[in-house]
Amino acid sequence: MLKLCHRVEAINQSARFRKLAKNMIKDLLHTKMSILSVHNCYLLYGGEDESRRVEERMLQKMGHQVGIYEEDNQRIATINSIQMALKTTWSIESYRILKEKLNHQPQDIVHVQNFFPLISPSVYYAAKEVGVPVVQTLRNYRLLCPNALFFRQGKVCEDCLGKFLPLPGVLHGCYKESRMATAAVAAMLSIHRTVGTWAEMVDTYIALSEFARQKFIEGGLPEERILVKPNFVDPDPGAGSGQGGYALYVGRLSVEKGLDTLVKAWKQMKIKTPLKIVGEGPLAQRLADETSNMPHITWLGRKSIQDTYELMGEAKFLVFPSEWYETFGRVAVEAFAKGTPVIGADIGAIAELIDHKRTGLKFCPGNPADLAAQIEWLLTHPLEYKQMRHEARAEFEANYTMNRNYHRLMEIYELTRRRASC
Repeated sequence: MLKLCHRVEAINQSARFRKLAKNMIKDLLHTKMSILSVHNCYLLYGGEDESRRVEERMLQKMGHQVGIYEEDNQRIATINSIQMALKTTWSIESYRILKEKLNHQPQDIVHVQNFFPLISPSVYYAAKEVGVPVVQTLRNYRLLCPNALFFRQGKVCEDCLGKFLPLPGVLHGCYKESRMATAAVAAMLSIHRTVGTWAEMVDTYIALSEFARQKFIEGGLPEERILVKPNFVDPDPGAGSGQGGYALYVGRLSVEKGLDTLVKAWKQMKIKTPLKIVGEGPLAQRLADETSNMPHITWLGRKSIQDTYELMGEAKFLVFPSEWYETFGRVAVEAFAKGTPVIGADIGAIAELIDHKRTGLKFCPGNPADLAAQIEWLLTHPLEYKQMRHEARAEFEANYTMNRNYHRLMEIYELTRRRASC
């Protein structure tokens, strides 16, 4: 009887805790905050830029005040190499601008999306000096690897992982294929490790997947400060029909994205399914030349988000052949939102996103024969394919909507504020 009483009391305490936690979250969601979003835009607008803009719109939609400080990489052409190296390590300009913004308009959180290369980690110090907590989203591996990809000469490379001085990256000229440019990035990383920037000046890091989180822990970032929050899609584009009869690739046309594997797989396939490719990048001309005599492959160039979603919804499936450690894989979640299964490489966060034979299929990265085999399996299993479309859409609704993401981001912001006040 005594044990039963203890058990009942434990259940009651658990129920009270859940009710308290629920009320705290409810109160938190109604608390309006001021957030300053900091971002260095890329030359080619991509997934990182889009994810950042969607997050800012979400916060504004939910009634928060969102300030923006951004730089654009188009400015790089006007800066000489020595100035660029110094600015990458410590931008006096960014430090001054951010501090002035924070003094003029107090903020609850400074959320840094990307500081490289024009903004620099100096913005952390400006925020700290004014007393504002700092959140940094880890959208690539820049803090651990000079080229931010863990990818070199067509293969995954971890030579710089965990090293105080990323000398292998410098020797191989991993950033922009230049030893001098890579040395500037390596200097930035090493200097800020030395002075404790990564360990002390950022209150919370946001990793986009558990895989990425583990890599950053291996690289030396403080484990207790790295939380996981994936990207999301908003507005919901709605499910498509999948009746287009073609496969689709969407993404940057570059080596690490697995374009060679994709084209080779199409050459080997017995079932000649049309493939549409959306995107641009350094391999664009090479892709055009190589597929000029392959009528089943059509390169569409860059498309708007709306046009891309329409293509996704009508596609039979989306192919995600990336060969580097993707930190997330936004395009896969966009496909799920359209109810389109994804055939992706079993590597990095892609492997985490895809549930094999439920929301899509996985293949061995860099293996065109395996990719071709998985595609042909899907094409010859119509009942399983039909179920996959339902499951892909259900996966989106369960994990990658705005409302779910908003709850998680608010939890992270509140935890960050409490941590900074201790």
